[in-house]
Formats: sequence, structure tokens, C-alpha cells
Amino acid sequence: MSDLTHCDILVSGGGIAGLTAAAAFGGAGFHVICVDPAPPVIDREADGADMRTTAMLQPARTLLEASGLWGSLEPYATALDVMRIVDAGGTDGSAREVKAFRASDVSDLPFGWNLPNWRLRREMAARLKALDTVDFRPGVGTRNLLARTAEARVGLSDGTRISTRCVIAADGRASPMRDAAGIPVTTKRYGQKALAFAVTHPIPHENISTEVHQTGGPFTLVPLPDLNGMPSSAVVWMDDGAASMARMQSDVATFEAEMTTRSCQMLGPLTLASRRTLWPIISQYAERLSGTRLALIAEAAHVVPPIGAQGLNMSFADITTLLDLATARPEGLGDAQMLDAYHKARMGDIRMRVSGIDLLNRTSQAKSPMARDARVFGLTALHQVAPVRKTLMELGLGTRRAR
Repeated sequence: MSDLTHCDILVSGGGIAGLTAAAAFGGAGFHVICVDPAPPVIDREADGADMRTTAMLQPARTLLEASGLWGSLEPYATALDVMRIVDAGGTDGSAREVKAFRASDVSDLPFGWNLPNWRLRREMAARLKALDTVDFRPGVGTRNLLARTAEARVGLSDGTRISTRCVIAADGRASPMRDAAGIPVTTKRYGQKALAFAVTHPIPHENISTEVHQTGGPFTLVPLPDLNGMPSSAVVWMDDGAASMARMQSDVATFEAEMTTRSCQMLGPLTLASRRTLWPIISQYAERLSGTRLALIAEAAHVVPPIGAQGLNMSFADITTLLDLATARPEGLGDAQMLDAYHKARMGDIRMRVSGIDLLNRTSQAKSPMARDARVFGLTALHQVAPVRKTLMELGLGTRRAR
């Protein structure tokens, strides 16, 4: 068996959250090894490319700036100035109620900036290559974990053994590091799947993100830069699993007609401008965010349906909290005091957001006329009461935390 390799932090998982964590801790001077069984797909047209996008809310940008990532990402980012909610729950599927939530009501900055996930992976992988404090090993996964009070030892799939002061599990909803630590999860399934793809449209989006709610789940259009001279948006279309799978296989003309109708023609006729990808929808959270020498972040800690741009931004809040604790007391990196503090700092906010998004998703799935009418009434009431509207926007942004 090979000799031990030592590092301050082992990041298990090379998705967007894992790459960000490696850049953040490496940029802060910690020696980081980051591993993932699959190399990141960094080309839009390549098989396996993640066609989803991420709306980086204001706190996420602060983290990306501190990590040396924002400079290379900013040229590809599209500002999100307005969040528009549309209820299309009437019998004919048309827009019954449209409410706009403007970033200018709570901030001098946009709500956030939208970026394609494949582009994020490309720029983040390049940043890690430039950091001499980070050893990024794509194509290598974690195999086992032995956690002790003084250190953790992790076996990798290539036979390497790592001795580290702290393991950061960013290895997904089926996290092998979380399972090795015996941390249970609470999971809810909705019978939904989400289609993710890009479109072009004749009506400019004007930096407005539009979420159209109808039975089955929301249809969300998020602004992208122009594509081939046409306004463009990323789409996440949530619906019952069987319906989503059928649309995944339908011919382009049929798909375009159906998605145009589903969008209430808010941006005119939609033209498919990318491959379609399909994702399962669940809610999930770990019963604890830490173990001995182990911190759970991102989907290893929490999974939410793609509503309100919360998922990855919750992950960035995890990283920010963990980094603040580590830099405030570097001699205690990965010890029980630090990891207990991390759990206490994040767990209330995570459970509040998981529960809130679960409620929003179940409300969006509602089929009865009474439930659909209640959804419209609630949307109208929340929008009309200015203090409530402001508080909800601040909570959504992440500039206000749950108490």
C-alpha cells in the first residue's frame, strides 16, 4: 500500500460546490486536495455537459470574488434585475396573475447573475490549476473514510491514502463520505423530473427571470447572453416524471410548440437552442452537517427542487460559513469545536429553506381548483404587503438569514 499523502483539507467532489470550496480554501492558504471520479465536462456540446444554469445571488458573488473566481466568470454572467412570478393555473393555462419582484426595492445590485453550469466548471477548473495550494485530481474518487480525533484518513480509488485535518464532503446527494460517517438523511420524493435546456426567443428578456406556475411544477426562464443574435434564456421545466420523460423524447417541433404554450408566450415563440437534459426532483437534508473531521456541504447536506435559485446558493453559504470558521481559528481546522459551530450556524437556515421550497413545490403541483385559487391569492397577498415582500426577497437573496 502506498505511503500517506498529507493535506489540510480533502474535498470529496468536483462539482461546482466542490470546485468552489477548493478554490476558496486554497486561496486562503490551506493545502487542498480535491478529487472526483468524473472529470468536469467543460464544453457546451460535449456528452454529459450540464445544461442547467446557476443564478449566483449577491452573497455567492462575494465568495467568488474572495476565491479569485469572479473575474473570469463575470464576462459570461447575465444580471437578474427582476424576478417575475406568473400563475397559469386557470382552466385554459393562460396567465391569471403576474407579479414582479424588483431587486431595486432591496438593493443597489441585481438579485444575482446567471451562468451556465458547464461554463462555471471550465473557469473553476482553470482557477484550481493556477493555485499552487490546490491539487485537483479528476478521475479519482474516495473509497473509504477512517476518522479519528486528530486526523482523518481517506482511501482513494487509485490506491492513494490521504491524511487530512478536515474532509469536506461535496460529493452529491448519495455522498459516499456521508454514508461512511453513518449520517442519515431525510428524503421526500415528488414524482417529478426537470428538463433543462436553452432557448432563443423574439422578445428580449430585459434581465427578467420568469417563473410560470401551473399544475405539475414551475416552468422557469432565466436570462442568458444573446445566442446567434437572438435573445436567449435557460429553461428548467418541472413536471410529473412520465410527462417530462415523454417530452425528452418528443420531436423538436412538438416540443417547441408545447413549451411555448407552457411559457404563456411571455417571451414569444420559443426555439430550442441546446440539447435537453433530464434531472430527478427530490428534497433532502442530512440529520447532521458534521462528523469527526468531516463537514457536509452542498447536495451532501441538502437538496431542494430548482425553485427560487436556492440550491447552489445554499451551498455557497455552507462554504462561506466553513471558511469563516477556519480562517478565524486555523489551528482548530477540522476539530470538534469548529465543526459543531458549523452545524449550529447552518442547520436552522437549511431546514427553513428546505421546508419552504418543499411547500412552494407542493403548492405548484396542486391540481384542485380551490388549491390553484389559493395559490393566486397567496401570491397577490405577498406582493401587495410591502414589508412582507421585502423580507421574503431578502431571505431569498440570502442577505437575511432565518432565526
